[in-house]
Amino acid sequence: MYLSDKKVLELKEKATEIRKSIIEMLAEAGSGHTAGPLDMADIFTLFYFHILKYDPKNPLWPERDRVVLSNGHICPVLYATMAQAGYFSIEELKTLRKFGAQLQGHPHREYLPYVETSSGPLGEGLSQSVGMALADKIPARNAVSIATAGGDNKDKKRFIYCFMSDGELDEGNTWEGIMLAGKNHLNNLIAILDRNNIQIDGKTDDVMPLNPLAEKWQAFNWNVLEVDGHDFKKINESIEKAQDQKERPTVIIARTISAKGVKEWEGDYKWHGKVPTKAEAIQALKELEELKKGFTI
Repeated sequence: MYLSDKKVLELKEKATEIRKSIIEMLAEAGSGHTAGPLDMADIFTLFYFHILKYDPKNPLWPERDRVVLSNGHICPVLYATMAQAGYFSIEELKTLRKFGAQLQGHPHREYLPYVETSSGPLGEGLSQSVGMALADKIPARNAVSIATAGGDNKDKKRFIYCFMSDGELDEGNTWEGIMLAGKNHLNNLIAILDRNNIQIDGKTDDVMPLNPLAEKWQAFNWNVLEVDGHDFKKINESIEKAQDQKERPTVIIARTISAKGVKEWEGDYKWHGKVPTKAEAIQALKELEELKKGFTI
């Protein structure tokens, strides 16, 4: 999955457009979450425009990679990225959190069947992902995949990607999933952990300290990688390493800056669960446009 400098520039520009859409849709909705969606925009851009195996014209394609958004409250970044990828129109983003709309405040399969799971209560997504990864290890299922592929399926396996927040590691259910995945050597499972160090009530270190975080995952038989969550090449390299893992599931601890892209909001936990006013949105959009002008190879 070679990533050229030219491609990185394209991804940066795309991520900026996604951040702009996030701000616009949240300001229009008047409610939602801002910090997480903005800080995960680079990672989602890389996945949907370089890494994932999917087909927006055939969203239920059986051999697609599976994307589970455990921290469902950051769904504006998922929706904005899916719109850019062609699942639905960018204009539809304006319907976020409207009654009867596809784009609910948390992903809901009844409204939007293109998502793999409904999510809202934190801590459930990893366990759901473990179930999917286990299912793909069932010999009967693998036999079908091999037959469909027309032969050897070794290079054609799909991955289960679970996007998570650091705050949801406060939930016991998450650690049950971590234990089960490690016990079963689920090398087809890759968790991407948004390590932005905030949650709705404050800094994670104040609410429930998580360190030593890497060592805790390692103790449960996970391959642990740590990376700058805004460095496209480093993230890409970590995904390649995770895909090459033969014996263990992988967690990529992505160090991110909450509300990335809008300096006044960055690192402030209060932006976890609040949205910009129309005036704040206009100023933030101007800042992002200026940032985009400075991108170079």
